[in-house]
Amino acid sequence: MSGSRDRYRELFERLARRREGAFVPFVVLGDPSPEISWRILETLVAAGADALELGLPFSDPIADGARVQAAGQRALAQGVKLGDCLELLTRLRAEHPDLPVGLLTYANLVVHRGAQPFYRDVATAGVDSVLVADVPLNESGPFDAAARSAEVQHVFLVAPNSSDEVLQRIAERDAGYTYCLARGGVTGERTDLSGQARTLLQRVRRAQAPPPLLGFGISTPEHVRHALAMGARGAISGSAVVRRIEEHLGHPELLRERLKSFVRDMKSATALP
Repeated sequence: MSGSRDRYRELFERLARRREGAFVPFVVLGDPSPEISWRILETLVAAGADALELGLPFSDPIADGARVQAAGQRALAQGVKLGDCLELLTRLRAEHPDLPVGLLTYANLVVHRGAQPFYRDVATAGVDSVLVADVPLNESGPFDAAARSAEVQHVFLVAPNSSDEVLQRIAERDAGYTYCLARGGVTGERTDLSGQARTLLQRVRRAQAPPPLLGFGISTPEHVRHALAMGARGAISGSAVVRRIEEHLGHPELLRERLKSFVRDMKSATALP
């Protein structure tokens, strides 16, 4: 099970020794098909991704922008189910035993399977953390309990308007990282990062919450450098990755080259001065 070791802690310790931040790409499992999805995962890791954040295809992903929603729809159109995603995750863990792997999902998918079976199954597949995007901290009790039982880390989103009380409560939990929103709204590429992100990162660090990773709008190497300069321990990029998949549907080899180049450029920006 994934709980037998803390891959996130090992990662952050390793990166600190190398004076680097983390680059974490996000993709939707099964997009645009299970086999191409596997090739995408392998490409992201080979190109230098420090960890992966992976979405489960869902019909109503309210935190996701149009591009990530379309990725989920492509996977669903291929008939991708949770079982297919678990197979990909199991294969990923077997090939990459040290890689931190997180899931970003929604409450319906957890409740439909049952919280205890859901967390047990993803733990068996090698998942380290789960973030349930539409479950706020005050309603997270059953999810948190099931995650703890399966030794899966329960990650939370924090936004610029999150209260100090919320940050303190998150700091008391054993999570691999804190997902910090660079801005409000849904996922999507942006030209610059909100000034509110710096204040949020400072507050997360003061609360001694788990290491902050900044997401929502991270799409260029400059964004990565800016996130690290503001105090993030790394950056998560989703829409920019998914855009490259969307732009090269039907051309898997070209897609792999584009993804490889993007990840290498983003990872190179994690070097600390």
